[in-house]
Amino acid sequence: MTDRHAELSGAALDAALEPVAEALATARRVLVVTGAGISADSGMPTYRGVGGIYDRGVTDEGMPIEVALSGAVFERRPAVSWKYILEIERACRGAVPNRAHEVIAALDAGERETWVLTQNVDGLHRRAGSRRLIDIHGDVRSLVCTRCRAAEVVEDYRRFDGVALPPRCRRCDGVLRPAVVLFGELLPEDKLAELRALRSRGFDVVLSVGTTSAFPYVAGPVLEAQRLGLPTVEVNPGDTAVSAIVHHRVRAGAARAFGALARLLSLPGG
Repeated sequence: MTDRHAELSGAALDAALEPVAEALATARRVLVVTGAGISADSGMPTYRGVGGIYDRGVTDEGMPIEVALSGAVFERRPAVSWKYILEIERACRGAVPNRAHEVIAALDAGERETWVLTQNVDGLHRRAGSRRLIDIHGDVRSLVCTRCRAAEVVEDYRRFDGVALPPRCRRCDGVLRPAVVLFGELLPEDKLAELRALRSRGFDVVLSVGTTSAFPYVAGPVLEAQRLGLPTVEVNPGDTAVSAIVHHRVRAGAARAFGALARLLSLPGG
């Protein structure tokens, strides 16, 4: 739910961010939880805006897009899943990290350890320089062979344009797939374990940025910090599942909010 008419601007935005800047200035461990909204300012469509394919009701094959992009369909009919993986990738092609990605990466400096838990598969946090990253749903640029398990990073998906689907492994001719969590699949246990370990150590500040916080593993760190009385922050122009409980509610888009936050913290480029 997004109402951009309600966004803060100018002095009101700075006033909302001042206590956030104060909390971050003394924090030693920070967690930033991000969703599709943070990449919207990079030209990335949000969940229901990806090239319009989520709004068509059913795909050309007569199934919902969530079914076409499910692990079950990929296993049986990988060409169908790849058709829509490529369509989504083309809608996102050319996107680069925005100011929010850059500032979050810059927060990880000196004695302040800043972790990012992202639901996004666009790889923009990594490209912006974030080093402590849990991309819980994977990265669409990372491919793995379903037969020999060979892995590779694809910087340019245009190599698949006009190629018979599904793409094949150069080593064994097995079917390639993006190393992402498809609909109906479990989250990777290694990344869940890393998240559990981080949460057990605790954080001084937890920020939720551009996500509806609909999933327990996304809302959980915010709820846990709130119960402990630790500073919690939400940066989002619309209302979400955690809006009512965070200590600091910043109703603004991510790039603009973090640009202002960089100035308040005197970060590089602020």
